[in-house]
Amino acid sequence: MPLAESVYLNIAGTIRYNKGEKEFRLLVVYATGSMNRGAYAMKIEVWSDFVCPFCYIGKRRLEIALERFPHKDRVEVVFRSFELDPDAKKQVDLSIHEMIAQKYGISVEEAKKLNADVGRQAAAVGLTFRFDTMKPTNTFDAHRLAKYAEAQGKLPEMANRLFQAYFTDSLRISDHDVLIGLAGDAGLDREEAKQVLESGRYSDEVRKDEAEAARLGVRGVPFFVLNRKYAISGAQPIEVFIQALEKVWEEEQESSPLQPLASDGSGQCADGSCRI
Repeated sequence: MPLAESVYLNIAGTIRYNKGEKEFRLLVVYATGSMNRGAYAMKIEVWSDFVCPFCYIGKRRLEIALERFPHKDRVEVVFRSFELDPDAKKQVDLSIHEMIAQKYGISVEEAKKLNADVGRQAAAVGLTFRFDTMKPTNTFDAHRLAKYAEAQGKLPEMANRLFQAYFTDSLRISDHDVLIGLAGDAGLDREEAKQVLESGRYSDEVRKDEAEAARLGVRGVPFFVLNRKYAISGAQPIEVFIQALEKVWEEEQESSPLQPLASDGSGQCADGSCRI
């Protein structure tokens, strides 16, 4: 369902959840403008990148939360594009361990330990991360392909396949032949996918998502926005997603009957007649 162009978010406060010694924050935001959700009672927008490990983990945690949510059929999830490194090369000679080590100024062995920890978090929600053979790359064409999939009603399938291709199958998701194959796996027409990739189609849609993220102040992903009112930053625990879903649902169901300020029945038309 399309969003009104005039909708923007501003941080208004936080709701805190405590779990043991850890504290998690649900950002409270307010919207200027309106949004059209159609038949859905709740809309969740997710800004993410296909080479972001916490985006994949966060996506899966949200899915698990939705599986436990009794009103999941009334929830629409929409993926938004975000490139962690728009200038990334398609062909990168370094391993993901070497890239992490270089970025954070640590040893390769330390980077491997960090990645192993992330891998354990992924395994806890049923995902397999193969860091030793991952192929870091540029994701712009992958995002364009996802936008094409969205137009065909196949975005969830395409997003799943892109994440799996990078983190589990060790495929280079900037390679057009790879992407065409993934499109076919997701139920899309391979020839049409090839035409999209060979052209500049859906570039504007990707840039629009990224521009909106910048307006919202999104600096990192995953970033989840619920009904343009609440935002969850990062791959938070499943319990946080469940609490957020319940809170937004309860607010949507609350009814506020109109309170009469003045009414004596006059100056009103009803049932085919008017009282003066």
